[in-house]
Amino acid sequence: MCALFRRELGRWSKPLGTALLERFHHPAQVVVTGFVVTILAGTLLLSLPVATTDTGSASFTDALFTATSAVCVTGLIVADTHAHWSTFGELVILGLVQVGGLGLMTLATLFAIVLSGRLGLRARMAAQVETKTLRMADVRRVVRRVVVFSLASEAVVAVVLTARLVIGYGEAPGRAAYLGVYHAISAFNNAGFTLWPDGLVRFAGDPWIILTVCAAVIVGGLGFPVVFELARDWRRPRGWSILTRVTLGATVVLLAGGTLVLSVAEWDNPGTLGALPESDRMPSGFMMAVMPRSGGLNSIDVSQMRPESWLVTDVLMFIGGGSAGTAGGIKVTTFGLLAFVLWAEMRGETRVNVGHRRLPDGTQRQAISIVLLGIGMVTAGTFTLLVMTSHTLDRVLFEVVSAFGTVGLSTGITAELPPAGHVLLVVLMLVGRIGPLTFATALALRERARRYELPEERPIVG
Repeated sequence: MCALFRRELGRWSKPLGTALLERFHHPAQVVVTGFVVTILAGTLLLSLPVATTDTGSASFTDALFTATSAVCVTGLIVADTHAHWSTFGELVILGLVQVGGLGLMTLATLFAIVLSGRLGLRARMAAQVETKTLRMADVRRVVRRVVVFSLASEAVVAVVLTARLVIGYGEAPGRAAYLGVYHAISAFNNAGFTLWPDGLVRFAGDPWIILTVCAAVIVGGLGFPVVFELARDWRRPRGWSILTRVTLGATVVLLAGGTLVLSVAEWDNPGTLGALPESDRMPSGFMMAVMPRSGGLNSIDVSQMRPESWLVTDVLMFIGGGSAGTAGGIKVTTFGLLAFVLWAEMRGETRVNVGHRRLPDGTQRQAISIVLLGIGMVTAGTFTLLVMTSHTLDRVLFEVVSAFGTVGLSTGITAELPPAGHVLLVVLMLVGRIGPLTFATALALRERARRYELPEERPIVG
């Protein structure tokens, strides 16, 4: 019976999937469309009266904003998650976070494997865009490993959080399990959603909660290719790929530098670290450096941070986490590769080398394109919000970078923005989650290959 059902379901689903994939010229368009469809489905569910705790239903703008924030694993909110949304609404948000974190094409590939046992070329290409695998032959194996690793990591974090809430805070086992699972999924997927109105401020002095959440954010944000390579070749660092070397190196530098700078800047601030015992300030300072990589959870009041700390956080949020992971931003790999490009240019070298490998020219152009597109999006978004509202530049810039980097940290002005401002942040979250370059590529009607080369001319630069 099961075999018959699977065969019939596969027979009907295959033409539908083929038709959808044939509709688009580029696999990136499938990814963009998948995210948009999921956001609209989440908006519909959150618009139902049963999704809110109030009488009536949520407004379309609030539902759209929350669904986009969940699917794009951002965490920006227009209303307190626990107070405004019912249990049904909370579960819808959690489901959208899980789908957005794993990646729609990863899930679609998994379903295709289960139904038909084989993948077509277009389906493999679509999954490759989302999972960032290097060879299409690896897609099926990588998808399985991504799903298993994600669920296993979330389960471990959920167990630790649940046990701590029961033992340390006297929560009922059922309630503690619900909170543990919810925040484990939110943390690993770098989503930033929490069921406490003050975030994790109440746990600022609890290393079990703080460090566990930070570990989940870091592991989820490293990127699946890096995690898998470390698991396979952790004893042979000399054999690591450029991706792993650059990601780990940039991550360590950003975490250490961010912790130091933010801790020093906020050490005596009575609104943030200054209100904590000295023994609790460094863990919270470390969390302040971890969460801008796209985590979005906070153990201090972000709205009380000093302007210089906002600026440092802006930089960390814009850079984000690792490629092919749950984090957003331009990615630490892009940031690290551009550092090597700059170093090679300063030394007058004609080629960019990373370790014992040469960086292709195409990769350099891609990194520069991503950064410039990101700067353009942030600049345009900041200018537009400044025109719409009366908020100061530092707060508006923070909100825009947080949306583009799919971080979720906020100075507290998100809920005060007009509907047009919320729509603008929706666009920024979607572009930031998919990636500026992928988004731009998906909008292209067709690819063009130039069949000739023009004469070379060197202009004056600088």
